[in-house]
Amino acid sequence: MFYKADPLIFERAKELRNNMTHTEMLMWGYLRTRPLGFKFRRQHPFYNYIADFYCHALQLIIEIDGSIHNQIHVVQNDRERNKIIYSLGLNILRFTNDQVLYKMDFVIEHINNCINNLLTKKLKEGAPTPPLGGWGVCTLL
Repeated sequence: MFYKADPLIFERAKELRNNMTHTEMLMWGYLRTRPLGFKFRRQHPFYNYIADFYCHALQLIIEIDGSIHNQIHVVQNDRERNKIIYSLGLNILRFTNDQVLYKMDFVIEHINNCINNLLTKKLKEGAPTPPLGGWGVCTLL
């Protein structure tokens, strides 16, 4: 899923992969184990954005938000970004740094529940199951 990503975005994604934050490293420690058999990529480009983590088979983006995401201009940017994500038929899970640092069990449980919900939705719709594609919405409770 590169969705017309600018070549400069690829370079920035490479930089981010080489300089992950502590919380991104913690999350990657889990996602690289291929939870429930699904491969995740880190710092994956699309349009003019970079997803922290992306699973193509589920069309699922996982974002980890630091305190900067509480600033008004960043909140507005996140809303616009989410509109693009949803318009592409992608799913998104957002967690805060604190959730990853202090509630990792909750984060892992929520990711696994989201994956199971996406698979259940596919089965109900009679859609092919991954790795052929993904539909659905996961929300953070």
